[in-house]
Amino acid sequence: MADEPDYSSRVALPPRTRVAVGGARDVTEALFTSGDRKKKIQGTIFLGLLLFGLSIALIAIAAMIIWAFVAGGPRLNVNLLTNVPSIVTPENAGYRTAILGTLYVIGGVILLIVPLGVGAAVYLEQFANPANKFNRFVDLNIQNLAGVPSIVFGILGLAFIVRGPLSLGFVAAAGSLTLALLVLPTVILASREAIRAVPSSIRDGSLALGATVWQAVWRQVLPAALPGILTGVILAVSRAIGEAAPLLLVGAVTFVTFNPSFFEGGYSTLPTMIYSYAKRPQEELQVLAAAGVVVMLLLLIMINSVAIYLRNRFERTW
Repeated sequence: MADEPDYSSRVALPPRTRVAVGGARDVTEALFTSGDRKKKIQGTIFLGLLLFGLSIALIAIAAMIIWAFVAGGPRLNVNLLTNVPSIVTPENAGYRTAILGTLYVIGGVILLIVPLGVGAAVYLEQFANPANKFNRFVDLNIQNLAGVPSIVFGILGLAFIVRGPLSLGFVAAAGSLTLALLVLPTVILASREAIRAVPSSIRDGSLALGATVWQAVWRQVLPAALPGILTGVILAVSRAIGEAAPLLLVGAVTFVTFNPSFFEGGYSTLPTMIYSYAKRPQEELQVLAAAGVVVMLLLLIMINSVAIYLRNRFERTW
């Protein structure tokens, strides 16, 4: 394409003429670039709406955290972590058994979702035939399960884990299995996306050097995808810690005043214990419920901090 003429270099145009020529050229170019300008305007509006929505969410979260610290401030002490729950003497009540129950349940969830979720993602992305009807059926159901309400998993846990074929009873292991089923689709989908994001040249290069498919996946693909996989695990664990609805159906509603066990006896968790305190009319129990929110936030931050540290470490090593 020939270079565009520059009339100002041919002759010395008067200032008014130079402005007129420049204006005519700008108007003509605008006719052909109006679509791009429209897209830029739409993009700016969309970005503004996203920032507005994010601001509302952050303000709401900050307001809840401030409320929890202000309302539960009188009970934020060591006794809150070491004493057992009580409705008779709320001034001395704590969350020790609920904290232990939460650690048992979340520990079981992590032990279940990491090998099962990552293993399913590796199979579906690296070994399964996408044209196979069974594999497509499994893929479709995993995506559908990610949108099922949590209370449905609580009903399934009550029917098949607490009472049904497994008959574990109202124990922490039943809560772990129920929450693991709830967040497993999230881990699978996030792990698949992380594995899919690894360049195929890494896998192909390993195969070209004589490695088996499993060796290429285990030593090259998984280490590269591990930061993304850990991100999915963090999101899943964060959701599991805050879930109360499914646990209410599988025994966590029990008011436990003794240290729980994983396979025996009753158990309780922080969300269900906070709910138990919050629904009572006594002002002391309302303060205790607000303090429990702070405890749950701190526990969530501690667990996520470990996972974020591991993710960042693998990012640097890779």
